Amino acid sequence: LFQIEIDELLKISKNILRLQERQRIALFMRRDPFGRYISCLVYVPRDRFGTKLRKSMVSILEQELGGVCSDFYTTMDDSVFARVMCIINVSQKNPPDYSPAQIEKLLQKTGQTWPEMLSDALVKALDEDDAITRLTLKYAESFPVSYTSRFLAKHAVFDINKIEMVLNTGRVILHLYRPDSGAPNQLCMKVYHPDTPLTLSDVMPILEDMGLRAISELPFEIKPGRENKSVWIHDFLMEMPGAQGSVDIKSVKQNFETAFTKVWYKEMESDGLNKLVLSANADWQEIVILRAYLCYLRQIRYAFSRPYIEKALTDHPAISRAIVDYFKALHDPASSKKGDKLAQDCKKNIEAALEAVESLDQDRILRNITALITSTMRTNFFQRDAQGEPKSYLSLKLRSRDVPDLPEPRPLVEVFVYSPRVEAIHLRGDMIARGGLRWSDRHEDFRTEVLGLMKAQMVKNAVIVPMGAKGGFVVKSVIKDRKEYFKEGVECYKTLIRGLLDITDNRKGDKIVPPKNVVRRDGDDPYLVVAADKGTATFSDIANSLSLEYGFWLGDAFASGGSAGYDHKKMGITAKGVWESVKLHFRQLNHNTQTQPFDVVGVGDMGGDVFGNGMLLSEKIRLVGAFNHLHIFCDPDP
Repeated sequence: LFQIEIDELLKISKNILRLQERQRIALFMRRDPFGRYISCLVYVPRDRFGTKLRKSMVSILEQELGGVCSDFYTTMDDSVFARVMCIINVSQKNPPDYSPAQIEKLLQKTGQTWPEMLSDALVKALDEDDAITRLTLKYAESFPVSYTSRFLAKHAVFDINKIEMVLNTGRVILHLYRPDSGAPNQLCMKVYHPDTPLTLSDVMPILEDMGLRAISELPFEIKPGRENKSVWIHDFLMEMPGAQGSVDIKSVKQNFETAFTKVWYKEMESDGLNKLVLSANADWQEIVILRAYLCYLRQIRYAFSRPYIEKALTDHPAISRAIVDYFKALHDPASSKKGDKLAQDCKKNIEAALEAVESLDQDRILRNITALITSTMRTNFFQRDAQGEPKSYLSLKLRSRDVPDLPEPRPLVEVFVYSPRVEAIHLRGDMIARGGLRWSDRHEDFRTEVLGLMKAQMVKNAVIVPMGAKGGFVVKSVIKDRKEYFKEGVECYKTLIRGLLDITDNRKGDKIVPPKNVVRRDGDDPYLVVAADKGTATFSDIANSLSLEYGFWLGDAFASGGSAGYDHKKMGITAKGVWESVKLHFRQLNHNTQTQPFDVVGVGDMGGDVFGNGMLLSEKIRLVGAFNHLHIFCDPDP
């Protein structure tokens, strides 16, 4: 005070008084007359002052003035400001050239509170004043210290956008990004989850199936103002073991985030094929193509296990990509004119790449999958639902004689329907064929079950239609409640029916109408009828309602039975027909089945239309035994 000029002192004093009107960080500087040091008086609002801030300010002063702080004095009293006097020793030979206003801005920036930094970041990012004010008030105090000490305000603006999406949709949202530092094979992922924190044991298997290993995870609970629920941000640091070079985040980001979300909501299965998202830049639909063929291979009792087949595909991502491109070239309606040429080029690329495959097993697997695609006549892959989204299931119509390693006898064609909820098959012995659809519980080999029934159906139908058909489906969801399980079975049955109708021709008078967005690699095929079987006795009305929904030419004659027809199980038509043969057999033995007792061993169960109804046609039957695929019944003295 004794060295400073009166005019300069008056100016500083007035500026200090003005700080009472608007509290802020202020800097007042005075150069020593002899050029030995610069005195820096910093006013800081008390509620934001601390040792960390003081050290940061001293560092800024030293850097901007090119000197060293020789001493400092801190004053804290009843005032709303804390005062720090710093003495910065500078060079007399090379005095610093500085701007007090610029240094003050730097001090203000380092002393900003998180709400202030967030407000400034929102101002830079947004144009609408109302949105800036609304989001500032909503999120100013929402982020925990663990977040604000790790991320910049501009990062919070990005996260606020994601949080708003979570609050509006109630769904998980992802953000895949490259860490600022780390190995080339490392990735980061933020998961925005509503209400509750993620269960890590649910997340880890998904990441591992996608070829990633989680190194660390940091959770942050964000509590937006005026909201009665929070949003959790989980920041994962991950790496791709064995990856060569870095992953192109921009190219795989959308596919990765979509695939993870689909798996999280059980709209897509999680297995080793999901590694192709990063290694082959495959989207979730393309992976479903390969997964459907893998599930079909299991049903035809293929020699190799599913994990072994998955490894063959993931070990050769370029070939897997070429196989998917081959499928799309054959069946994409948009490229139907040049599709054959594209398909030929893809197949040549596959064959050329297979020359470099060292494992004979993997070579065989990749060639067989390619052959399956060649044998695929139709698919609903390019169809969309009412909302314009891809359908939740995939239908594949295959020409059975072209399928490698297929067990005999081979049907004419078969349709395989795949989704995360259901797998189903429909086998047809000829163009004109009829047979029931059953609710199977043989998850591993329901096609074997259906094939055996189709052979029997062909014999039974000999006097009705030239050839037989049969279908079946399995419910993949594990549901303990009986009513809920039945509802799920109905939905799975509907998926099977939709999968069949999606790729079946229709008729308008004498004209054949192909299905939309389906490339037909076979001839006209408008004949499709179904019937009830085990577990689906009451489903005919459901099938017929879907037939009417699709405008199918058979209408409510699509499925036999139901309210528009007759219930052949309830009427016991099949059993009565078989019983005539039984009566003839015993008549030839001079045995009256209505007056003389006789022993019976049944194949099937009382719930079946043939065996169960047959047992009701004579009171002299002595049922000594029966068996089905689940139970064995014995009664020596009925």
